[in-house]
Amino acid sequence: MLSALCIFYIGLCLIIGFLFRQLRIPLKILKVQLCNNRNSKYSLKERFGSWAAVTGSSDGIGKEYAKELARHGINVVLIARNEEKLKAVANEISQESKVETKIVVADFTQGPEVYEHIERELADTPIAIFVNNVGMSLQGAIYAHTKEDVQKLIDTNIVAVSQLSRYFFKRLQDSHIKGAIVNLGSVMEHQPAPFGAMYAASKAYIRSFTLALGDEAARYGIHVQLLSPGFVVTNMNNFSTRFMRGSLFVPTADMYVRSAVAQLRACVIETSGYVWHQVLYAGLMLLPWRLRLLSIRLVCKNVSDKQLE
Repeated sequence: MLSALCIFYIGLCLIIGFLFRQLRIPLKILKVQLCNNRNSKYSLKERFGSWAAVTGSSDGIGKEYAKELARHGINVVLIARNEEKLKAVANEISQESKVETKIVVADFTQGPEVYEHIERELADTPIAIFVNNVGMSLQGAIYAHTKEDVQKLIDTNIVAVSQLSRYFFKRLQDSHIKGAIVNLGSVMEHQPAPFGAMYAASKAYIRSFTLALGDEAARYGIHVQLLSPGFVVTNMNNFSTRFMRGSLFVPTADMYVRSAVAQLRACVIETSGYVWHQVLYAGLMLLPWRLRLLSIRLVCKNVSDKQLE
C-alpha cells in the first residue's frame, strides 16, 4: 500500500512538473499581452537603448520586427542581401515612424568577409538590441539537395548566428550597455523533422547555443532571448498554399511580431513568441519524440504543394 502511494505521488509530481513546464510560457505570453501595454513603467527604448540591428529584415518576420521596433521609437539598422528591398523597407519605416534608419547589404553565404563588412558599417552606431533573424530552409529529402545548398544553409543558419552573437555580445560588454540579443529558433528545434532535416538540426543548434549564451551574458546585464516561432505567413513557408492563407495557428508576420516584441520588452528569456504557437508546442511535447517525428512528417507531406520524396 505504502509503495503504491509513493508511486502515485511521484507520478503526480511528474505530471505537475510537466504541465508547469508546458503552460508557464503561454501563461506568461498572455500576461504580457494583457498587462504590459505601452503605458507601463519602462518603454523598450528606456529598457535597452535607442538603436537596433535586425538581420534578414527585407522580408517576413525580420521586416515586421524592424517596423515594430521603430514604432517603439527605436532607430533601426536593416541588414540583408537585397539592397532594393532594404531601401523599400527603410522608406516604409521612415514614412510610418519618426526614427533614423540605416541599411547594410550583407550576404551571409559569402564567407567571413561579410562579418568584417558589418563590423565596419556599424562601428559608429550604438547598437543596443540585435535581432538575429536571418535564416533559410530546405524542403525535401536530404539527397535531393546540392552540396552548395547545404553549405548555404549552414553559413546562414549556424555560422551567422554564432559570429554575430559573439560580435554583439563583445560590443555590449565592452561598452557596458545592458542591451539585448534575440536569436530566432523554431518550434522544429525540439525534434527531428523529415523533409526539413537540416533546417530543424540548425535550429536545435541555435537553441542550445542561445540558452548557453544567455547564461554567460546575464552577469553583464545583457538580456538574451530565444524566440522560437511555429509557422508564420512568410515567404519561407510559400511551399504550402494552406500555410500562406494563414489561420489561428499560422499568424501573419505583423501579428506574430507584435506579440514577440512585447515579450522582449518584458524580458522573457525563452518563448515561441505567440500564444497559439506555444499551445501547439505544448500539445506536441506530450508525445514521445518518435511520434512527434511521425506527426511532423505527416504534416509536412500533407500541406506541401510539391512532392517531398
